[in-house]
Amino acid sequence: MKQGQHQKRKISVLGREFAMPQSRGVRIALGVALCIFGLLGFLPVLGFWMIPLGLLILSHEFHVVRRVRRRLIIWWERRRRSGN
Repeated sequence: MKQGQHQKRKISVLGREFAMPQSRGVRIALGVALCIFGLLGFLPVLGFWMIPLGLLILSHEFHVVRRVRRRLIIWWERRRRSGN
């Protein structure tokens, strides 16, 4: 990659890829906003689905959130395999 070029960050949700904002501050603000508004999921339009999406976005910025996400993925895969 040449100097000055930035790699486009993408997020994969349910097999579809979405481009994330290039600015780190905007990504963090978006992730935090989704988590906060997700807590108001009992209201119309907003939903609890916003919390995992916000955490997924934040996991690309913070190693603590990324570590928790990876542990959840491993736990989910083990649980799914043991059920078959």
